[in-house]
Amino acid sequence: MAESVVIGAGATGVATARQLADSGKRVRLITRSGSGPDHPGIERIALDAGRTDELAEALAGATTVFNAAMTAYQTWPETMPPLFASILAATERAGADYVMLGNHYGYQQTTGPVTERTPMVPNTRKGRVRAELWRQAKDAHDEGRLRATEVRAGQYLGPGAVSAFTLLVAPRVREGELALVHGNPDTAHSFSYTEDVAAALVAVSGDERTWGRAWHAPVITTTLRQAATGLAELHGTPEPRLEPLTERDLTLLAFTDPLWREFAEMGYMSERPFIVDDSDIRDTFGLKPSTLSEALKA
Repeated sequence: MAESVVIGAGATGVATARQLADSGKRVRLITRSGSGPDHPGIERIALDAGRTDELAEALAGATTVFNAAMTAYQTWPETMPPLFASILAATERAGADYVMLGNHYGYQQTTGPVTERTPMVPNTRKGRVRAELWRQAKDAHDEGRLRATEVRAGQYLGPGAVSAFTLLVAPRVREGELALVHGNPDTAHSFSYTEDVAAALVAVSGDERTWGRAWHAPVITTTLRQAATGLAELHGTPEPRLEPLTERDLTLLAFTDPLWREFAEMGYMSERPFIVDDSDIRDTFGLKPSTLSEALKA
């Protein structure tokens, strides 16, 4: 039986499974479709993680469960709580440690750097969902039902990543075209490179200092314009032309995909500086972020 089970084959879930397997761990990767990388150390399983009894059987014998699952962005309030409740319950039954992938939505809005000690008092729907998912995991930990921790990441960079940058900016910059951006392109923002986040998930899973708290994955703090400029230089395309998305733009995009309707809610994270302090994970585990160039090259 696999020592480590990763649930979810998004960019970070795949990177986590691969890093674990490359280190010699036996890994089982669970997704609805059975997708994932072709790696001799990774067993791919097609399973709906919302089926708690079946999931618990698949987790039997595992030492660590990594929850990198994700539902459609526009359905989070309805779909994330039951899915994560199922994964938490199945992990508890299996007697495994629980490592959850989270993000920064759950914090209260602040003008200063966000740390793991910033209050979890969100004022958005998706923020409340994220805060509640961690609260449930933390309660299970505090009650001695399992050991739990969370690694929180920001807007993603990296192959296969899905974020405002990869959806809106990168394709246009590579083609030398005008890119409409969400928020202020010249305000500082803390990005997360998928490989760095995976490294953080792996690191916290093997250390006794980890449990019962959340950790920020290493971040790359830059502006969207600097990231776009770096990408253009890599592809030999002209200097990026960036213009903010208007409400009308988002309304028109929402006719093609309801995903875009959700962007306005989290606008505060991109309209003014949003800086994440990752010093805890740097100091405790010696992890450092990749450079912006490394993340863009990937």
